[in-house]
Amino acid sequence: MIVWLASYPKSGNTLIRSMLAAYFFSKDGIYNFDLIKNIKQFPKTSLFEKMAINIRNEREIVKNYIAAQETFNKKNSIQFLKTHSYLFDIEGHRFTDLKNSLGVIYIVRDPRNVVTSWANFANISIEKAADKLINTTRMGGNIYSLDKNDQIIVYTGNWSSHYRSWKSFKYQDRYLLIKYEDLINNRDFIFKKILKFLYKLKNTKFIINQKKFKNVIETTDFHKMKEIEEQKGFFEGKVNLQTGKKIPFFNLGPKNDWKKLLNIETKKNIEEAFKKEMVELGYL
Repeated sequence: MIVWLASYPKSGNTLIRSMLAAYFFSKDGIYNFDLIKNIKQFPKTSLFEKMAINIRNEREIVKNYIAAQETFNKKNSIQFLKTHSYLFDIEGHRFTDLKNSLGVIYIVRDPRNVVTSWANFANISIEKAADKLINTTRMGGNIYSLDKNDQIIVYTGNWSSHYRSWKSFKYQDRYLLIKYEDLINNRDFIFKKILKFLYKLKNTKFIINQKKFKNVIETTDFHKMKEIEEQKGFFEGKVNLQTGKKIPFFNLGPKNDWKKLLNIETKKNIEEAFKKEMVELGYL
């Protein structure tokens, strides 16, 4: 069964995936970038190509989201999948269903910090990034896909609709909300909370491997991951097409502070657009 690691782009999904990959896909809990490849992304062009679906036909792709999940879903074990999609229902075609999905870990981040991180990653102005955050509901998959040739459309919704959509899993008691800020400030507690949630979904007794847990916390520290990227590169990173230089994936991290980076107008626009959700989450 699928456990979704869902988030709006640039909200901390990579950190959660890295921690889970180190804990579940290594012998000792020591992280390296190759481990994250064990947690795939959805949607992905290759899945639909294997089903002989025309990837240029968006309607056909949307119609076959659940069918695609059924082709690789392992019903008797947990399978993590990353997604930036919102939990949509487009013309009666849903993103997923409870026959394939066991639950969701939803990662959310203050949109005022999302926008500055997105601007850096996409190599656009903060103002343009803010406009996309508020008004854009879909994006080309090649922007965030591990595969640079992946052109599939990802239906994100805007920041608020994305957050609201995944809350439907909450009513099934299959939903865990993780605030990026809490993860950064209290990594031990939050990661243990995530593991407990997973064991609850599996309906098994919670047992923790203390050695692996300790190594995960130590080796997925933002500064260590940034250092590894500087030394060896990171396959999810991008290149500035104008300069040819690599854009750091691990850029500011915890130092990304909207108070120092946003102008008054951009801050106001974001807060007005997302006031209800930001108040609910404690960001306002």
